[in-house]
Amino acid sequence: MTHEAISPFNAILRRSLPSNITVYDSTLRDGEQMPGVRFNTEQKVAIARKLDEIGIHQIEAGFPAVSASELRSVKTVSSLGLDAEILCLARTKEEDIDAAARCDVDMVLLFIATSDIHMRYKLKLSRDKVMERAVWATEYGRDHGMKVSMSTEDSTRSDLRFMQELYRACENAGACRIGITDTLGCATPETISCIVEEVRRETSAPISAHLHNDFGLALPNSFAALSSGAEAIATTVGGLGERAGNVSLEQLVMALDSLYGRDIGISKEGLTDLGELVFEFAGVSMPANQPWIGPNAFSHESGIHVAAVLNCPMTYESVPPEAVGNRRRLVLGKHSGTAIVLSRLGERGVSASQEEICGIVREIKRLGEKQGRVSDNEFWSIVDRMKSRSENSGAAED
Repeated sequence: MTHEAISPFNAILRRSLPSNITVYDSTLRDGEQMPGVRFNTEQKVAIARKLDEIGIHQIEAGFPAVSASELRSVKTVSSLGLDAEILCLARTKEEDIDAAARCDVDMVLLFIATSDIHMRYKLKLSRDKVMERAVWATEYGRDHGMKVSMSTEDSTRSDLRFMQELYRACENAGACRIGITDTLGCATPETISCIVEEVRRETSAPISAHLHNDFGLALPNSFAALSSGAEAIATTVGGLGERAGNVSLEQLVMALDSLYGRDIGISKEGLTDLGELVFEFAGVSMPANQPWIGPNAFSHESGIHVAAVLNCPMTYESVPPEAVGNRRRLVLGKHSGTAIVLSRLGERGVSASQEEICGIVREIKRLGEKQGRVSDNEFWSIVDRMKSRSENSGAAED
């Protein structure tokens, strides 16, 4: 990619990011918690293999305590011998941690709520009891031979001092990573930066961030977290997940690479195939305008745009579609102009007069206004009619 494709202001205004950035993908856990989505073991294996193929660093394979079949799925993924580390989720309960230990995962992601509203109405526990459970669970997981990450649920609505105290206690108990969670996706980038910076001052363990997208801020919040001292970001393919979903894997990878100049070792060329596989297994239609991997991500209909793209794709594409395994689509419809007609005719070596081209464009616009897109078959039917009309008109004049 040449430098002209990306805004030059990015380099000037770019904030520093940590030297090592870890992406831990939660498609198989949080992605599956999207209402109505269920991955069976075979599907989880296929997705895990695909994630591993593109070089994902860590895979959160599931939540073993949910069911016996979920435990089997997580254990199966863990036994594949993938290059990626395998993680699983667990509450601060003995049975959850025991289930995680049976899966032979590389790290258990423990979590406990720390916001007053969650502690009062969900856990029904005091701060002291929450602290006690968090420290006990960290020690219990460590004593069972697992690396332990401790996350606070609903971090962005929690008392900062209490969270810092809990993180310090869990780090002292053996936690190798601590996690900040924007459970309701209700924090601004400034808030995330503040929390990460404050937690960083009190702990030395690596910080992870699990960020939801309720206000559409999951991606910018991830960069706020990274630029403030976090080292690991949770993602899901296509941003799938509870409610409005999570940080989109492909958006994070592409923003890191193209906007921040950071190659984190994840293959971009496999992103579209991965996305199509996950959406198929999830039984969810991929949005046409899904960034990078959707069918419209590199589609152009406007006559002005198409004419420019045919001359220089970088006019309306900052990254070539092949870079993410996608493809360019020049679409016929009500906004089409002569450039796409000439291009399509040229592909088949078909010549046409200016009058015929104008007639073809008029027909495309008319049909586009009626139905939206105009298919290739419809285009060539229009061409045949225009050519036939011209020939009959010429014969009549003779």
